[in-house]
Amino acid sequence: MLRHKTGVRFLREPVTEKGMATRQRLLDAAERVFGKDGYHDASIAEITREAGVGLGTFYEYFDSKESIFQELVRYMSHELRRRIAERVAAYPSRAEKERVGFQTFFEFVLEHRDLYWIVLQSQFVDEETYKWYYRRLAEGYLRGLQEAQANGEVTVQDLDTLAYALLGMGSMLGMRWVLWENRLPPDEVIETLGKLVMAMLHAGSSPG
Repeated sequence: MLRHKTGVRFLREPVTEKGMATRQRLLDAAERVFGKDGYHDASIAEITREAGVGLGTFYEYFDSKESIFQELVRYMSHELRRRIAERVAAYPSRAEKERVGFQTFFEFVLEHRDLYWIVLQSQFVDEETYKWYYRRLAEGYLRGLQEAQANGEVTVQDLDTLAYALLGMGSMLGMRWVLWENRLPPDEVIETLGKLVMAMLHAGSSPG
């Protein structure tokens, strides 16, 4: 049994392709079940039925409903950050990275519409996991902003506040358009967002 830095216990990572595929099926099933039923009404039996595996198989990978829920939050965080990192890598300027990063986030939420609900629930299941989710996003954002600041692309000094403010913009716009209306934000929304982001990146410069 291992212990993740957020405090949750989980079994050793599978080493075979079959084991990794089974673990992934459980996580995918957990995403659907927790999204549909909520944490408290969801059951391990329902997750295993959704995954098409036996109940005993579940305990080869996770030791409780809480452990698979916490691992699901970490997994979704990892997948979101990986997707954004891969997409923005080809773009040299910070402004382009911001535009592509926001667009990628909206697309990810459209694919994983239960993300908001699952992360929100984590606040009540395990507050440390909830905090970890947003801190991990902010840490990666902060590193990118620090590089851009060193290159002269960002003039604002308080990068920690900037990182959380940008995350908040993306989160609320994703809720407004993707979660509530089940579609990507219109082009004019992306255009306005881009202008706001540019103003925020250069908030520390002189007028004009």
